[in-house]
Amino acid sequence: MNILLWALQILLALHTTMGAVWKFSNSERTVPSLTAIPHGVWLAMSVFELLCSLALILPALNKPLAILAPIAAACIAAEMLLFCGVHIYAGYAEYGPMIYWLVVAAICAFIAYGRFVLKPF
Repeated sequence: MNILLWALQILLALHTTMGAVWKFSNSERTVPSLTAIPHGVWLAMSVFELLCSLALILPALNKPLAILAPIAAACIAAEMLLFCGVHIYAGYAEYGPMIYWLVVAAICAFIAYGRFVLKPF
């Protein structure tokens, strides 16, 4: 279980880092339903994502920081659910982005549950 959780943490960290870089290089207007997010918040979210990516990997280098990984996973899941809420609020009938965000949120929830309950560091 520990190997699966580490593999998912590494993949989630890479995914989140790529998302943060994408947010720096693209406007929130790229996804029409997310235009309700102010540009400053959009950029702050990318910094937040970079910090969460770092928190997912830090336990490999320093065991006392192990509590950061499930917290970071829960924060990323909350961000994905926020995107779903903004998408629904905007009234878009396209569910493709929502399915993607919900799958990422489910993986994050599994990592958080796994590190808090199943196989703590």
